[in-house]
Amino acid sequence: MEFKRTPDQRFDNLVDYPFQAHYLQIDDTEGGELRIHYLDEGPAGGEVVLLLHGQPAWSYLYRHMIPSLVEAGFRVIAPDLIGFGRSDKPSLAKDYTYARHVAWMSEWLTQLDLSRITVFVQDWGSLIGLRLVAAFPERFAAVVLANGGLPAGPIPEELAGPTREIYKTLPVVKAVDLDACFRGAYEGGPPGVPGFLYWRKYCAESAEILRPGDAIDSIGGASSLADDEKEAFNAPFPDESYAQGARRFPSLVPLFADEPEVAENKAAWKVLKEFNKPFMLAFTDDDPVTASMAQPFLDSVPGCQGVEHRTIAPAGHFPQQDQPAQCVQAILDITGR
Repeated sequence: MEFKRTPDQRFDNLVDYPFQAHYLQIDDTEGGELRIHYLDEGPAGGEVVLLLHGQPAWSYLYRHMIPSLVEAGFRVIAPDLIGFGRSDKPSLAKDYTYARHVAWMSEWLTQLDLSRITVFVQDWGSLIGLRLVAAFPERFAAVVLANGGLPAGPIPEELAGPTREIYKTLPVVKAVDLDACFRGAYEGGPPGVPGFLYWRKYCAESAEILRPGDAIDSIGGASSLADDEKEAFNAPFPDESYAQGARRFPSLVPLFADEPEVAENKAAWKVLKEFNKPFMLAFTDDDPVTASMAQPFLDSVPGCQGVEHRTIAPAGHFPQQDQPAQCVQAILDITGR
């Protein structure tokens, strides 16, 4: 598998990111290897807190949470998913599949032999992270789910055809319009279209250069990024040839019943319905992306019972950016610190 590796100098002197880089080689599923970057801070024998980012972010998203968690005595591990951050980036969009992302992170997890894990997941960190919890429930002690989910073909079969036809007609919006699309306030397309479809189309077809810092700043954020923070989020992508993974992710979300990984996600849900370890929901008050995804976990996951769930506020889609202290407190509370 051909891949790109972002030059190290792109990560020099990033604001609020003083952490040491760690790397691990994994099977690329085609007989070669890919390199995963991860942060590993705090005492080696400490209770593990695993922080999984989503799209289009990378471990930089957790820069304000890591020091506080280390101070509390945790060993804090924050990987960059393949295609993001300092991890390798396969060159072709077709190289990125949901199944491969799960396989890549499963091997990474088992090579590190992590256990007693409290995992904090958000966005695509949840689509991959909850699959890891379902595959290795014995390794996980607790889960904090913030603005994420585990979709398994949520669009009803009778609506699948019409939805796909509407998708074909959607305009490719500008990045500045994405928040309005998610909130149903965009007036340039058919009414009532889920905002995520605009995001899927934007990432797949937009001629704009993908700048994660701008996207993170624009999608429902309660706080604005400084210019140096935006550039830090953009650092992994010197040009568009590095961004195939970030572009591909929305198209991998299994919205329709006939899309790949629906069966696997349904199987994971069966495991989660038996998962009785602490499972906290920490969604935000103003996320236009995942606002309806919390209830199925409350209804089905036994570990949600007896847990003090919370709403992180004020915050948009990225609570790690908007309210890092509240995210840290959620982890402290679920671990009894």
